[in-house]
Amino acid sequence: MDLKKILVTSVVAASGLFLSACATGPDAPESSFSYQCGQLNVTATNVGNGDQLAVDYQGQRLLLNQEVSASGARYVAPDDDETYFWSKGERALFSVKGQMYPECLQAGALEMPFEATGNEPFWHVSVAHQVLVLNRPSDTGEPEEVALETTVANQHGREFRGELDGQELTLKVARQLCEDNMSGAQFPAQVRLELNGEVFQGCGGDPQRLFRGAEWVVEDLAGAGIIDSSRMTVEFLDDNRLAGRASCNRYGGQYELTAEGVSFDNLFATRMACAPALMNQENRFLELMAKVKRAAIGRNGQLILTTSAGEEITAFQSTENKSRP
Repeated sequence: MDLKKILVTSVVAASGLFLSACATGPDAPESSFSYQCGQLNVTATNVGNGDQLAVDYQGQRLLLNQEVSASGARYVAPDDDETYFWSKGERALFSVKGQMYPECLQAGALEMPFEATGNEPFWHVSVAHQVLVLNRPSDTGEPEEVALETTVANQHGREFRGELDGQELTLKVARQLCEDNMSGAQFPAQVRLELNGEVFQGCGGDPQRLFRGAEWVVEDLAGAGIIDSSRMTVEFLDDNRLAGRASCNRYGGQYELTAEGVSFDNLFATRMACAPALMNQENRFLELMAKVKRAAIGRNGQLILTTSAGEEITAFQSTENKSRP
């Protein structure tokens, strides 16, 4: 029985993954690699003699210099040690002027530790360093550890196999949007756990990866559209910070994302004055933002923020080049 609702139509089933070699990072001989840092697409390219790295994102290019690192390959901007790209195989850390993006992953790679859960019956797994920790379905006992081998590694996901008390265990992860049928929470991966011939469906990955790394531009405010040439945006930043433009003023605050939904707290805004129509729209936007209870990704990739009264703010990712503060 499928216990999760997959929200995209062009998906690759986990059972259809094909075996391939694991990807590597820009510290390898190849010259160019693509990553996803949450919703942010990044390309890292070795330049010169390999002692520099060009990082392309949001229509911009950073030229970073290699620094000595105990592990992986670390590249840092001249005169700015808070701007860096630090690759370790198929994963990387990316910071611009102190703003950290979600962990950057090559296609199909998983953040570590990777966690997944399923319902009816409840089960939970955590994977790190080729070891899986399992709370068995319908079992209230202590979690059990399983040594894993990676049998599939390609751009669509990963497949792991192991053995638990003489029983074959397989964990298949496909990168496709997944919604928990009990809580409604969304996750960036569909997960399939097979244990001794039984199959359990679930969702996994860090939900913040669905929202962070993008500037979301509002296109509809509670069914009323928006004023022509006005701009309202939403950005989910590191340390649970929220920021954007509210029509006339910049605003900020905090967000909390849980299995039960999302909340925006401690909202504040600058105090510039604009035309009355823009100020009315701004006040309406901030009023709705304070009442948001759910964040979701729609079928067309849009961000949908829903209030406790069912009013929706709809936004799409910005396609404009954006210089970060």
